[in-house]
Amino acid sequence: MQVIALGFFDGVHAGHGALLRAARKMADGAGCEAAAMTFDTHPSALLGEAVPLLGTADDRRLLMTRLYGIDRMQTLRFDRAMMETPWRDFAAAYLTGAAGVVCGYDYRFGRRGEGTPELLSDFCAEGGIRCEVIPAVRFDGEVISSTRVRELLAAGDCRRAVQMLGHPHLISGTVAQGRHFGRTIGIPTANLPIDTGLAVPAHGVYAAKAELAEGEFTAVVNVGTHPTVGSTAAPQAEAWLPDYSGDLYGKPLRLWLYDRLREERKFPSADALRAQILRDGEQVRAFFG
Repeated sequence: MQVIALGFFDGVHAGHGALLRAARKMADGAGCEAAAMTFDTHPSALLGEAVPLLGTADDRRLLMTRLYGIDRMQTLRFDRAMMETPWRDFAAAYLTGAAGVVCGYDYRFGRRGEGTPELLSDFCAEGGIRCEVIPAVRFDGEVISSTRVRELLAAGDCRRAVQMLGHPHLISGTVAQGRHFGRTIGIPTANLPIDTGLAVPAHGVYAAKAELAEGEFTAVVNVGTHPTVGSTAAPQAEAWLPDYSGDLYGKPLRLWLYDRLREERKFPSADALRAQILRDGEQVRAFFG
Protein backbone atom coordinates (compact mmCIF):
# COMPACT_ATOMS: atom_id res chain seq x y z
CA MET A 1 0.00 0.00 0.00
CA GLN A 2 1.14 3.49 -0.75
CA VAL A 3 -0.01 7.05 -1.18
CA ILE A 4 0.80 8.27 -4.68
CA ALA A 5 1.61 11.87 -5.63
CA LEU A 6 0.88 12.46 -9.32
CA GLY A 7 2.75 14.88 -11.58
CA PHE A 8 5.74 15.31 -13.83
CA PHE A 9 7.73 17.00 -11.05
CA ASP A 10 10.11 18.82 -13.37
CA GLY A 11 12.80 20.07 -11.01
CA VAL A 12 10.55 19.81 -7.94
CA HIS A 13 9.51 23.41 -7.22
CA ALA A 14 7.65 24.70 -4.17
CA GLY A 15 4.29 23.98 -5.78
CA HIS A 16 5.30 20.35 -6.16
CA GLY A 17 6.55 20.53 -2.59
CA ALA A 18 3.05 21.26 -1.27
CA LEU A 19 1.78 18.20 -3.11
CA LEU A 20 4.60 15.97 -1.87
CA ARG A 21 4.19 17.13 1.73
CA ALA A 22 0.49 16.27 1.54
CA ALA A 23 1.34 12.81 0.22
CA ARG A 24 3.86 12.26 3.01
CA LYS A 25 1.34 13.36 5.65
CA MET A 26 -1.39 11.13 4.22
CA ALA A 27 1.02 8.19 4.05
CA ASP A 28 2.07 8.69 7.66
CA GLY A 29 -1.59 8.64 8.69
CA ALA A 30 -2.16 5.42 6.77
CA GLY A 31 1.06 3.80 7.94
CA CYS A 32 2.39 3.23 4.44
CA GLU A 33 5.01 4.59 2.05
CA ALA A 34 4.73 7.79 0.05
CA ALA A 35 5.49 7.54 -3.64
CA ALA A 36 5.66 9.97 -6.55
CA MET A 37 4.54 8.79 -9.97
CA THR A 38 6.06 10.52 -12.98
CA PHE A 39 7.07 9.91 -16.60
CA ASP A 40 10.47 9.36 -18.20
CA THR A 41 9.77 11.98 -20.89
CA HIS A 42 7.91 15.26 -20.83
CA PRO A 43 4.54 14.62 -22.50
CA SER A 44 5.05 17.59 -24.83
CA ALA A 45 8.08 15.88 -26.37
CA LEU A 46 5.87 13.45 -28.29
CA LEU A 47 4.04 16.44 -29.78
CA GLY A 48 7.29 17.85 -31.13
CA GLU A 49 7.61 20.50 -28.42
CA ALA A 50 11.02 20.32 -26.77
CA VAL A 51 10.69 21.37 -23.13
CA PRO A 52 13.99 21.84 -21.28
CA LEU A 53 13.79 20.10 -17.94
CA LEU A 54 14.84 21.68 -14.66
CA GLY A 55 16.64 18.58 -13.47
CA THR A 56 17.58 15.00 -14.27
CA ALA A 57 15.58 12.04 -12.99
CA ASP A 58 18.26 11.47 -10.34
CA ASP A 59 18.02 15.13 -9.29
CA ARG A 60 14.26 14.87 -8.92
CA ARG A 61 14.55 11.69 -6.90
CA LEU A 62 17.12 13.30 -4.60
CA LEU A 63 14.99 16.40 -4.02
CA MET A 64 11.85 14.39 -3.33
CA THR A 65 13.63 12.17 -0.84
CA ARG A 66 15.79 14.73 0.90
CA LEU A 67 13.34 17.62 1.10
CA TYR A 68 9.97 15.89 1.34
CA GLY A 69 10.58 12.39 2.63
CA ILE A 70 9.22 10.58 -0.40
CA ASP A 71 10.09 6.89 -0.24
CA ARG A 72 9.89 5.98 -3.90
CA MET A 73 9.76 7.59 -7.33
CA GLN A 74 7.92 5.48 -9.89
CA THR A 75 8.85 6.40 -13.45
CA LEU A 76 6.46 5.33 -16.20
CA ARG A 77 7.43 5.21 -19.87
CA PHE A 78 5.61 7.90 -21.82
CA ASP A 79 5.14 6.75 -25.40
CA ARG A 80 2.35 6.81 -28.00
CA ALA A 81 0.51 3.99 -26.28
CA MET A 82 0.60 5.83 -22.95
CA MET A 83 -0.46 9.08 -24.62
CA GLU A 84 -3.53 7.37 -26.11
CA THR A 85 -4.57 5.58 -22.91
CA PRO A 86 -8.08 6.66 -21.78
CA TRP A 87 -7.98 8.37 -18.41
CA ARG A 88 -10.05 5.71 -16.65
CA ASP A 89 -7.83 2.91 -17.99
CA PHE A 90 -4.76 4.77 -16.71
CA ALA A 91 -6.31 5.24 -13.28
CA ALA A 92 -7.43 1.61 -13.10
CA ALA A 93 -4.00 0.31 -14.12
CA TYR A 94 -1.84 2.45 -11.84
CA LEU A 95 -3.97 3.71 -8.96
CA THR A 96 -6.23 0.80 -8.04
CA GLY A 97 -5.37 -0.41 -4.57
CA ALA A 98 -3.56 2.75 -3.51
CA ALA A 99 -4.18 4.02 0.00
CA GLY A 100 -4.45 7.55 -1.33
CA VAL A 101 -3.77 9.84 -4.25
CA VAL A 102 -2.63 13.47 -4.31
CA CYS A 103 -2.56 15.72 -7.36
CA GLY A 104 -2.39 19.39 -8.25
CA TYR A 105 -5.33 21.58 -9.23
CA ASP A 106 -4.21 21.57 -12.89
CA TYR A 107 -3.29 17.89 -13.20
CA ARG A 108 -4.31 16.32 -16.51
CA PHE A 109 -3.86 12.72 -17.56
CA GLY A 110 -5.01 10.18 -20.11
CA ARG A 111 -5.79 10.62 -23.79
CA ARG A 112 -5.90 14.29 -24.82
CA GLY A 113 -5.64 15.25 -21.17
CA GLU A 114 -9.27 14.28 -20.61
CA GLY A 115 -8.57 13.15 -17.05
CA THR A 116 -9.09 15.98 -14.55
CA PRO A 117 -8.80 16.29 -10.76
CA GLU A 118 -12.59 16.11 -10.58
CA LEU A 119 -12.75 12.87 -12.53
CA LEU A 120 -9.86 11.48 -10.51
CA SER A 121 -11.68 12.33 -7.27
CA ASP A 122 -14.78 10.50 -8.52
CA PHE A 123 -12.71 7.46 -9.51
CA CYS A 124 -11.05 7.37 -6.08
CA ALA A 125 -14.40 7.71 -4.29
CA GLU A 126 -15.70 4.69 -6.22
CA GLY A 127 -12.72 2.62 -5.11
CA GLY A 128 -12.49 3.82 -1.53
CA ILE A 129 -9.22 5.64 -2.18
CA ARG A 130 -8.50 8.90 -0.40
CA CYS A 131 -7.91 11.77 -2.82
CA GLU A 132 -6.60 15.26 -2.16
CA VAL A 133 -6.30 18.04 -4.73
CA ILE A 134 -3.73 20.74 -3.93
CA PRO A 135 -4.61 24.32 -4.98
CA ALA A 136 -2.21 26.64 -6.77
CA VAL A 137 0.81 27.73 -4.72
CA ARG A 138 1.87 31.34 -5.18
CA PHE A 139 4.97 33.35 -4.44
CA ASP A 140 4.63 37.13 -4.31
CA GLY A 141 1.35 36.92 -6.20
CA GLU A 142 2.62 34.62 -8.98
CA VAL A 143 1.54 31.01 -9.42
CA ILE A 144 4.61 28.82 -9.09
CA SER A 145 5.21 26.65 -12.16
CA SER A 146 8.09 24.95 -13.93
CA THR A 147 7.56 27.26 -16.89
CA ARG A 148 7.96 30.35 -14.72
CA VAL A 149 11.08 28.96 -13.03
CA ARG A 150 12.63 28.25 -16.43
CA GLU A 151 11.87 31.82 -17.53
CA LEU A 152 13.49 33.28 -14.42
CA LEU A 153 16.63 31.15 -14.77
CA ALA A 154 16.96 32.07 -18.45
CA ALA A 155 16.57 35.76 -17.58
CA GLY A 156 19.30 35.56 -14.92
CA ASP A 157 16.95 36.07 -11.97
CA CYS A 158 18.32 33.12 -10.07
CA ARG A 159 17.33 34.50 -6.68
CA ARG A 160 13.62 34.64 -7.54
CA ALA A 161 13.84 31.25 -9.24
CA VAL A 162 15.31 29.82 -6.04
CA GLN A 163 12.46 31.34 -4.04
CA MET A 164 9.95 29.62 -6.32
CA LEU A 165 11.86 26.35 -6.27
CA GLY A 166 12.08 26.35 -2.50
CA HIS A 167 15.72 25.27 -2.76
CA PRO A 168 18.86 26.29 -4.70
CA HIS A 169 18.86 25.32 -8.37
CA LEU A 170 20.71 22.03 -8.79
CA ILE A 171 23.19 21.07 -11.51
CA SER A 172 24.74 17.64 -11.03
CA GLY A 173 26.99 15.23 -12.83
CA THR A 174 30.46 13.77 -13.01
CA VAL A 175 33.45 16.10 -13.20
CA ALA A 176 34.92 15.99 -16.70
CA GLN A 177 38.38 16.72 -18.00
CA GLY A 178 38.79 20.31 -19.20
CA ARG A 179 41.59 22.41 -20.64
CA HIS A 180 43.33 22.60 -17.22
CA PHE A 181 43.57 26.35 -17.81
CA GLY A 182 42.50 27.13 -14.24
CA ARG A 183 45.50 25.31 -12.84
CA THR A 184 47.87 27.46 -14.91
CA ILE A 185 46.56 30.59 -13.15
CA GLY A 186 46.40 29.02 -9.69
CA ILE A 187 42.62 28.55 -9.69
CA PRO A 188 41.83 24.88 -10.40
CA THR A 189 38.25 24.34 -11.50
CA ALA A 190 35.88 21.42 -11.97
CA ASN A 191 33.91 21.16 -15.21
CA LEU A 192 30.40 19.75 -15.26
CA PRO A 193 28.77 19.27 -18.67
CA ILE A 194 25.08 20.27 -18.57
CA ASP A 195 22.97 17.39 -19.85
CA THR A 196 21.31 17.93 -23.21
CA GLY A 197 17.64 18.62 -22.66
CA LEU A 198 18.11 20.50 -19.40
CA ALA A 199 17.31 24.16 -18.88
CA VAL A 200 20.52 26.22 -18.92
CA PRO A 201 20.61 29.19 -16.52
CA ALA A 202 21.64 32.53 -17.99
CA HIS A 203 25.35 32.56 -18.68
CA GLY A 204 27.23 34.16 -15.84
CA VAL A 205 28.87 33.69 -12.46
CA TYR A 206 26.89 32.28 -9.55
CA ALA A 207 27.22 32.05 -5.78
CA ALA A 208 26.94 28.33 -5.08
CA LYS A 209 27.58 25.44 -2.76
CA ALA A 210 29.37 22.37 -4.06
CA GLU A 211 28.33 19.03 -2.60
CA LEU A 212 30.91 16.24 -2.62
CA ALA A 213 31.23 12.95 -0.80
CA GLU A 214 33.56 14.79 1.59
CA GLY A 215 31.03 17.49 2.41
CA GLU A 216 29.81 20.87 1.22
CA PHE A 217 32.06 23.72 0.04
CA THR A 218 31.55 27.30 -1.03
CA ALA A 219 31.88 27.60 -4.82
CA VAL A 220 32.18 30.18 -7.56
CA VAL A 221 30.37 28.72 -10.58
CA ASN A 222 30.57 30.01 -14.12
CA VAL A 223 27.78 28.83 -16.42
CA GLY A 224 28.58 29.40 -20.07
CA THR A 225 31.13 28.75 -22.79
CA HIS A 226 34.29 30.32 -21.29
CA PRO A 227 35.04 32.88 -24.03
CA THR A 228 38.36 34.04 -22.54
CA VAL A 229 40.06 30.68 -23.10
CA GLY A 230 38.24 29.62 -26.28
CA SER A 231 34.52 29.01 -26.26
CA THR A 232 33.20 25.50 -25.69
CA ALA A 233 30.71 24.01 -28.12
CA ALA A 234 28.02 23.66 -25.45
CA PRO A 235 27.45 25.52 -22.18
CA GLN A 236 28.79 23.89 -19.06
CA ALA A 237 29.20 24.68 -15.38
CA GLU A 238 32.74 25.37 -14.19
CA ALA A 239 33.25 25.51 -10.43
CA TRP A 240 36.08 26.87 -8.31
CA LEU A 241 36.06 25.63 -4.71
CA PRO A 242 38.42 28.00 -2.83
CA ASP A 243 38.44 25.83 0.31
CA TYR A 244 38.92 22.46 -1.38
CA SER A 245 42.29 21.00 -2.35
CA GLY A 246 41.85 17.68 -4.04
CA ASP A 247 41.48 16.05 -7.43
CA LEU A 248 37.85 16.15 -8.55
CA TYR A 249 38.16 14.52 -11.98
CA GLY A 250 35.73 11.65 -12.40
CA LYS A 251 33.95 12.38 -9.11
CA PRO A 252 30.22 13.04 -8.71
CA LEU A 253 29.47 16.67 -7.97
CA ARG A 254 26.32 18.61 -7.16
CA LEU A 255 26.28 22.38 -7.61
CA TRP A 256 23.55 24.28 -5.77
CA LEU A 257 23.13 27.74 -7.34
CA TYR A 258 21.84 30.46 -5.00
CA ASP A 259 22.29 33.73 -6.88
CA ARG A 260 23.75 35.17 -10.09
CA LEU A 261 26.52 37.68 -9.41
CA ARG A 262 27.38 38.89 -12.90
CA GLU A 263 27.22 38.03 -16.58
CA GLU A 264 29.85 35.95 -18.34
CA ARG A 265 32.33 38.03 -20.32
CA LYS A 266 35.59 37.78 -22.20
CA PHE A 267 38.68 39.20 -20.47
CA PRO A 268 41.70 40.71 -22.24
CA SER A 269 44.21 38.47 -20.49
CA ALA A 270 44.64 35.52 -18.16
CA ASP A 271 45.75 37.90 -15.39
CA ALA A 272 42.59 39.95 -15.75
CA LEU A 273 40.46 36.79 -15.60
CA ARG A 274 42.31 35.55 -12.51
CA ALA A 275 41.84 38.88 -10.73
CA GLN A 276 38.12 38.84 -11.46
CA ILE A 277 37.69 35.25 -10.27
CA LEU A 278 39.40 36.16 -6.99
CA ARG A 279 36.99 39.09 -6.62
CA ASP A 280 34.12 36.73 -7.39
CA GLY A 281 35.39 34.45 -4.64
CA GLU A 282 35.31 37.27 -2.10
CA GLN A 283 31.80 38.19 -3.21
CA VAL A 284 30.63 34.59 -2.81
CA ARG A 285 32.16 34.39 0.66
CA ALA A 286 30.34 37.59 1.59
CA PHE A 287 27.10 36.21 0.13
CA PHE A 288 27.22 33.21 2.44
CA GLY A 289 28.65 35.44 5.19
